Amino acid sequence: MPCHDYLYRGLTPQGVARRWFLEKCGIGLGAIALHSLTASAASTDPLAPKAPHYTPKAKHVIFLFMAGAPSHLELFDNKPKLAEYDGTLPPADLLKGYRAAFINPNSKLLGPKFKFAKYGQSGAELSELLPYTAKVVDDLTIVKSMVTDAFNHAPGQLLMNTGSQQFGRPSMGAWVTYGLGSESKDLPAFVVFSSGKKGPSGGNSCWGSGFLPTVYQGVQFRGSGDPVLYLSNPPGVDEELQRDSLNSIRKLNEMRLAATGDPEISTRINSFEMAFRMQTSAPELMDLSKEPEHILKMYGAEPGKPSFANNCLLARRLVERGVRFVQLYHEAWDQHGNLVKDLKQNCKDTDQACAALVQDLKQRGLLKETLVIWGGEFGRTPMVQGGSDGRDHHPNAFTMWFAGGGMKPGITLGETDELGFNVVSNKVHVHDLHATILHLLGFDHKKLTYRFQGRDFRLTDVAGNVIQEMLA
Repeated sequence: MPCHDYLYRGLTPQGVARRWFLEKCGIGLGAIALHSLTASAASTDPLAPKAPHYTPKAKHVIFLFMAGAPSHLELFDNKPKLAEYDGTLPPADLLKGYRAAFINPNSKLLGPKFKFAKYGQSGAELSELLPYTAKVVDDLTIVKSMVTDAFNHAPGQLLMNTGSQQFGRPSMGAWVTYGLGSESKDLPAFVVFSSGKKGPSGGNSCWGSGFLPTVYQGVQFRGSGDPVLYLSNPPGVDEELQRDSLNSIRKLNEMRLAATGDPEISTRINSFEMAFRMQTSAPELMDLSKEPEHILKMYGAEPGKPSFANNCLLARRLVERGVRFVQLYHEAWDQHGNLVKDLKQNCKDTDQACAALVQDLKQRGLLKETLVIWGGEFGRTPMVQGGSDGRDHHPNAFTMWFAGGGMKPGITLGETDELGFNVVSNKVHVHDLHATILHLLGFDHKKLTYRFQGRDFRLTDVAGNVIQEMLA
């Protein structure tokens, strides 16, 4: 009888020779030992690179999150009919059952405030506010048929980032690092920057780990000074003393980890070691003065002066160093009023750097494996708000663009009606977008799961389809 049968039945084989024991049980003991060794290695390095379900197109993600919701009607979705009907009431049947965030749905229509033209071999239409994006338009996948379930900022941002309008779910970046680990040993797997007028309405939950181990959450970097607070040693603490202290703390944590198996202890070990390595790697990363002058000029970046442009250049430097997911929040797009003035400023602050990022990644051979995402949480209404110079939140239709990472370049997918109110072809829900992003990273979105409170959760919840038309 094999030894595992004896053990299962609670029996002890009598008169068993040492040779018999090794012959019958050696393979099992070896497997147990191997499992113990690999489990120990994995437990102390939860961000070690992992293989996805199948060969990925993308290895890194840079999400340029235009928080506050840019107006698709002024930037990407040209509607001559909306200009023609400017100042008139929208058709009554269009508004049947429509829920608006703040305005009366019967507010008058507002024509687009800026001119459009076609660019590139693809002939994509873009606003005059996006002259730099126009230069890289043939590298972009423009989707004009995005839809969402939320029409207020915090729920909308949470849905776009976590797949749920409720707090407590893991962010997309956390899911990606949970699934893939990181190729960087000296920097966090998931890095976040914030610029604009304020941080995102969804707060830190937009890059949180939810119920995943906290090692997978985003780490917010500052635009000046130490990239992370308290990164520098206090007076009197040199590298040797710090290393000795960390070694002692690590031994204690590993003893506790072996006793409990708590993944948060792995997070603690990893965070101590990462912070130690970042004391060298982070200042080097943040030093933009070593970039060639023509690169700084291409982005519009100024070393030492925090800006969205600097953050875009830092995003490129991060993926070069193996960071898995980088997210740039620019919270400035909530134009309930001052639409013309604010959009001009927003595009001045972001257009050049976004285009430069695509161009720079391409010339370095990084665009093929880096998925760049541009967009906000929803769109804006065709109806006016704020007198004659603003638009309300609108979940029924908005535009996002993508570059690299396996997306099909030079196409425009989807269409809205003549007023830019509803999607009429190739609808792409936020869950569909998440399924497609995970597909490009090598995952079946239905199988990238984490068991919590008795059931398996996933980024796409119980929905989502891969949008094949977006793929190269």
